[in-house]
Amino acid sequence: MPLSKTDLEDLQRAKGLLENPGLAAKLTGMLGAPLEKGMKLLPSSMQKAVHKATTAALNKALDTAVRSMGSQTHGPARDRMHTLAAAASGAVGGAFGISALAIELPISTTVMLRSIAAIAASEGENPHHIETKVACIEVFALGSTKDRRDDAAESGYFAARSALATAVSEATKYLAQKGLSKSGAPALIRLVALISSRFGIVVSEKAAAQAIPILGAAGGAMINTIFIGHYQDMARGHFIVRRLEKIHGAEPVRIAYNKL
Repeated sequence: MPLSKTDLEDLQRAKGLLENPGLAAKLTGMLGAPLEKGMKLLPSSMQKAVHKATTAALNKALDTAVRSMGSQTHGPARDRMHTLAAAASGAVGGAFGISALAIELPISTTVMLRSIAAIAASEGENPHHIETKVACIEVFALGSTKDRRDDAAESGYFAARSALATAVSEATKYLAQKGLSKSGAPALIRLVALISSRFGIVVSEKAAAQAIPILGAAGGAMINTIFIGHYQDMARGHFIVRRLEKIHGAEPVRIAYNKL
């Protein structure tokens, strides 16, 4: 059936969330200075640390998603509660500087995953289903600047989903059959690597903001508030699109999205 006026309004809202400026622009607005200042303060060794912390955080998130992701199957997303939890972990990270990233990032990523799962539930998905759990992990690949360079003819959102499609399908099939009995399975390694390459861009931007000396604990809390808000927006848009795809099919929704 064709998309109704209400469906198109929902899709317009989703596109507004998914195609908005990325985290770097939001942090620059908060800091009142280009994020490049923070990037210059990051030691070269920090890039390796960001990659390692990002991969570890995503592996922990994948484990959390598959083993247990809360009991909520419907109802409000409780964004504020999750935002406060992320802000608290950001305050700790801000107090100890970017050296605490390896400790703080897995915590804030897990908090974000819980928030993403709650948003999925509020859009009619069952967070206990493997497909939904993988879709929640997929959110961490959305909203990086890399998305917009993938395909000039396609939206950043659908380009990102297209790039992940095979890995998502393989990981979903593997987890449905075997769970996390072998966490080093190629299907899971490939999915985490693809998501990490995108999530790592945003984590680097977050780390650069935290590298600016004057921020401290209060600044760390503020950065994490923007950080989780960014992915809550990505999740809300993502699961609105998925809800409409289940009603109308993937291709009609994609065409309508690109026309908006």
